[in-house]
Amino acid sequence: MTTKTEGAKEAKGFATTAIHEGYHPLDQDHGALNPPLHLTSTYAFPTAEEGGRRFSGEAEGYIYGRVGNPTVALLETRMAALEGAEAALATASGMGAITTTFWSLVTPGDEVVTDLTLYGCTFAYLTEGLGRFGVSVRHVDMTNLETVEEALGPKTRVVYFETPANPNMRLIDIAAVSALVRAKAPDAQVVVDNTYCTPYLQLPLALGADIVVHSATKYLGGHGDLLAGIIAGPADLLQTFRFFGLKDMTGAVISPFDAFLVLRGLKTLELRMERHQATARRLARLLEGHPAVDRVHYPDLDSAPQRALARRQMPKGCGGMVAFELNGGYASGVAFMDALELVTRAVSLGDAETLVQHPASMTHVTYPPEEREAHGISDGLVRLSAGLETPEDLEADILRALERSGTPGGH
Repeated sequence: MTTKTEGAKEAKGFATTAIHEGYHPLDQDHGALNPPLHLTSTYAFPTAEEGGRRFSGEAEGYIYGRVGNPTVALLETRMAALEGAEAALATASGMGAITTTFWSLVTPGDEVVTDLTLYGCTFAYLTEGLGRFGVSVRHVDMTNLETVEEALGPKTRVVYFETPANPNMRLIDIAAVSALVRAKAPDAQVVVDNTYCTPYLQLPLALGADIVVHSATKYLGGHGDLLAGIIAGPADLLQTFRFFGLKDMTGAVISPFDAFLVLRGLKTLELRMERHQATARRLARLLEGHPAVDRVHYPDLDSAPQRALARRQMPKGCGGMVAFELNGGYASGVAFMDALELVTRAVSLGDAETLVQHPASMTHVTYPPEEREAHGISDGLVRLSAGLETPEDLEADILRALERSGTPGGH
């Protein structure tokens, strides 16, 4: 089923929407405060005629679990409202959201324009996956509008980027890129990965983007116990995504239980994001002043080169992710990781636990050093996802690790 936000109703605050949108316990489900979990793969039709009308699209109603479920539909309704979108579509993972989007939008001969810095699996899908099917991908520095304009052409169908980018926190000006695409490649869709910020901190659609994707595994779920993805955008386009990209091309269908868990996570999203980013800001300032650290990438620092864009694009704050480059390169990154005791060495982000990873030895280990460097990922880069622990404990652990790791300047 497609899901839409209702028009002409009183606007509610972010937390109120995240907790209440689309479900009223006194009107349904026996007054249950929490919406029920619907565990079913298929649905009964009152008559054969009604079944036919649903399959043809003449009547609304559930058909089969691969294209709709009441628990999933509620999640989609809430995410559409939070992103300011006409509709949303939930998927089984963030990569499910990304691949569903691309398989719905491109055909052989089309071109994709994307930024230099991308999440590793997204990079692999675009460069090694789509290329096999006759879709060309151009990686350009999207912080430079001139290079974006040069890359756009009549065959451009998708302009895709993350902001902030994973793992180095580069920012892309959503409004400027979207306006440029409208003028130079009107047939293209601007797709923004909003995983790092969530709709609490950034609203790409309001800035001109066409489609938003999320790994809901991260901040939206918030507890490291699920895999999920979200797509938000125009209702007619997402209807195509649902019945072609999701149903037929990827099959990346979210389970009702995972949708239930993301709904639970949304209830505390505003509170968690405030704590995540308060801690991240504090750790960024600590790291910036440490002699073992060559550079800190956090857009809210006074020294951040893109701070003005961050304030304009993310007015509530810059989120819970910090990237920093250690003196000593690759060896220092590995030694620092191994010296941590409280902070957990793990990929992913947005959990209650503070997580840290070293891209050169972990997520991007298969990339040659020169290729990593070309995409803005140095050998000494460390990515930290600030959790919900007591900030003083995190500071102490990081300082100990810098001292014990033998990082130049660390002791």
